[in-house]
Amino acid sequence: MLSSCGDSTGASSASSAASSSSSSSSSASSSSTTPNDATTPNDTDNGTDGSRTKATDALAKLPVKGRAPKTGYTREQFGPAWADVDGNGCDTRNDILARDMQNVTYRSGTHNCVVTSGTLADPYTGRTINFKRGQNTSSAVQIDHVVALSDAWQKGAQQIGADKRKRLANDPYNLLAVDGPANQQKSDGDAATWLPANKSYRCAYVARQIGVKAKYSLWVTQAEHDAMATILATCPTQTVPTSGGNATESTESAHTWTVTPSPTSSASTPSAASSPSSAGASTASGSSGSSSDSSVSYRNCAAVRAAGKAPLHRGDPGYSTKLDRDGDGVACE
Repeated sequence: MLSSCGDSTGASSASSAASSSSSSSSSASSSSTTPNDATTPNDTDNGTDGSRTKATDALAKLPVKGRAPKTGYTREQFGPAWADVDGNGCDTRNDILARDMQNVTYRSGTHNCVVTSGTLADPYTGRTINFKRGQNTSSAVQIDHVVALSDAWQKGAQQIGADKRKRLANDPYNLLAVDGPANQQKSDGDAATWLPANKSYRCAYVARQIGVKAKYSLWVTQAEHDAMATILATCPTQTVPTSGGNATESTESAHTWTVTPSPTSSASTPSAASSPSSAGASTASGSSGSSSDSSVSYRNCAAVRAAGKAPLHRGDPGYSTKLDRDGDGVACE
C-alpha cells in the first residue's frame, strides 16, 4: 500500500519536469505514455483471439505456499520511490494521479507533469474526492500498490531480482490512486486481511491482485487464496484486468462498481475499510506535530516510512525540504 501505510506512498517529484508552460487542465491520458509494463499480466493467458483470462482460472495457476520471513525487507529493495521508469519526464506518482483522476490541472512550467488538482472516483470507498495538492491536502489521495511491496517480498519478490522488483514497484498495472485513509488502513495487507469497503469493487480488486502476482511470479498463501476464491464466487465471469487504472475495471466484469458523490472537497475523511478477518491491518497514524524538531531527522523517505511517519508535513518533526521534492509542504507522500 502507500508508504504512509507501509508500502504505497512516495514523494512526488517535479525535478524531472523542465521548462515553462502555462498551468492547464487536461484529461488523465494526456500527461504520460503508458509503459509496456502496464499491459497484460501474462500474455500467454490471453490467447490470440482477444479473449480474456477468467480470474478464477488465473488464481488456480498461482502457487500456494506459506509466507516467507520479512527479514531483509526495505522499500529500497524495490528501487527509488516513484522512479520515472517509462522515461516520459514525470515520476510515477504524478503519472498515476493524472491517469486515474478527471479534470486534472498541472503546475505551470512542468510540461503537464506535476498534478495540482483533480477529481477522483475512488474505487476503494466509492466516494468522489476532490484532490488539491498542498501541505494539508495532498494525502487525501494516495497511490496504492495493489499488491503491497512488503507482501510481495514475503511471497516471492526476494527471488525475482532488483530490476524486476523496481518494475513491480512502478508498474501502473499494480498502482491505483485511492482514498488516503483507506490506503493507510490497508497497510501491507493481502486479500485475507483487507478488502475495499466498496463491495462492488472487490471482484475487480482481487482480480488485479491475481494478475500482478501472475505477472511477477509471486505466490499466495492458503488463506489469501481462499479469500480470493470466496470473492470470485460472487462474480464468476470476472476476468483478469489487461491494463492499469480503475477506468477500465467495469468493462472486465459483469459487476460494475459505483461511486457516491461526497460533499467534502480536498481533505478526505477516514472511511470504514472492511477487514475479512481479525488479522486485518489497522489504521496507520501519521505524525501530527505542528512545530519542527531539529532532534529528529531522516536520511530519506524510506527511513520515514520505516518509522511509520509518512507523509511528513512542513512543521512536523523530521520534515525537511530535501524530502519534499516538489515543494508542496508534504514530504514522502
